Amino acid sequence: MKILGNEIKPGMIIEHKSDLWSVLKAQHVKPGKGGAFNQVELKSIKKGTKLNERFRSSDTVEKAILDEKKFNFLYEDENNCHFMDQINFEQIQINKSVLGDKSKLLKENMEVNVQFYDEQALSVDLPSSVDLKIMTTDAAIKGQTASSSYKPATLENGIKIMVPPFINSEDRIILDTRTLEYIKKIK
Repeated sequence: MKILGNEIKPGMIIEHKSDLWSVLKAQHVKPGKGGAFNQVELKSIKKGTKLNERFRSSDTVEKAILDEKKFNFLYEDENNCHFMDQINFEQIQINKSVLGDKSKLLKENMEVNVQFYDEQALSVDLPSSVDLKIMTTDAAIKGQTASSSYKPATLENGIKIMVPPFINSEDRIILDTRTLEYIKKIK
């Protein structure tokens, strides 16, 4: 499906220079002289290399047509994460390199969307938030204001994040899976 250069947005998968690219960043630039363009940072899905490109509004690129299916996370081993199709109960395994740090956020039976291109899994979309337990965090320093200061904390899966001062060890929080940022405390 052809799209214009100014319609490219982060998260899209495009075909460019006979390769598949994931769009990491896209910034519309309107210089004082000349026409506007879209400055795009791309990452090759197959090779892992990065590329910066300029696409004018009149340029067209091919947006990759992806198949999306819902899967449930089963378990992980040393190199792969194993998922089960919710409809026909077939199991697939996806290399942890495809997931990156997202693999640490997976919990048993978590529902995810897996995007395929020519039967190859390209990306795994997690739910927008997950609830996790704080394992360790520093004690709050008296006199700090809750609005401006954050303290480091380690979650049950080993990920380190910043949390407000009123969060203590053993508290449960909701974490944004896209940004790995604290959202709120669970009562």
